[in-house]
Amino acid sequence: MKYTKSILIGLIALVIVVVGFASVTTVESGNRGVLVQLGAVKSTILSEGLHFRIPFVQSVQQIEVRVQKEESSQSASSKDLQMVTTKVAVNYSVDPEAVNKLYQEIGMDYRTRIVDPAIAEALKAVTAQYTAEELISKRPEVSAKVKDILANKLTKYYMLLEDINIKEFAFSEEFNKAIESKQTAEQNALRAQRDLERVKIEAEQKVAQAQAEAEALRLKKQEVTPELIQLKQIEVQEKALEKWDGRLPSVTGGATPFIDVNGLEK
Repeated sequence: MKYTKSILIGLIALVIVVVGFASVTTVESGNRGVLVQLGAVKSTILSEGLHFRIPFVQSVQQIEVRVQKEESSQSASSKDLQMVTTKVAVNYSVDPEAVNKLYQEIGMDYRTRIVDPAIAEALKAVTAQYTAEELISKRPEVSAKVKDILANKLTKYYMLLEDINIKEFAFSEEFNKAIESKQTAEQNALRAQRDLERVKIEAEQKVAQAQAEAEALRLKKQEVTPELIQLKQIEVQEKALEKWDGRLPSVTGGATPFIDVNGLEK
């Protein structure tokens, strides 16, 4: 009887311990707990930390609510029917206030069932609106449209879009060669245009210089007048008078007599 009683007490203690442990659950950091009672999803959402539940009746399914990253590569046709492969990185998270609905309606495989198809559909819808060249030149605009469409799709399924990043647009080899040829032609045309402008400027400079020289010659001709010549002659005579000492030149060996002017006046 003693052994039987001891065994019974031990079993009861063991059951109490097991039930005690089964009555406690912990929701890890960065997660929310979905309370499931006999297969039915309850409206209660468990936050991080320690919680009590009815053992063997209630269970807790943890769902991560941190930001998650999904990278995808999708091929689609552009507006000008070029095949474009787009590589995109998507950051999203599960709505912490709706993890019970996500689990009830979609389940734990929400990435495969919702996120990947939504990314592909959004990329194809936007890619078809632009030509291949516009996808490159208008990448911010393309990215914004993809983000809007994808955000609306994920919101319907209790997920939040944080951000997207279009990493690359890959085109066919033929298209890449066509783009390279076009860029080369544009560069050559630009170089030729610059050379033409340089030659034009140099020609204009020569014409301007010739016009300036011709104008200078014309002004010099206008300055040489009869009055100016007479004035120059007068200046020469005045300078000669300034140098004269007042004596007439003496004549030797000639027959001309010297006449005394003072004597004739007397």
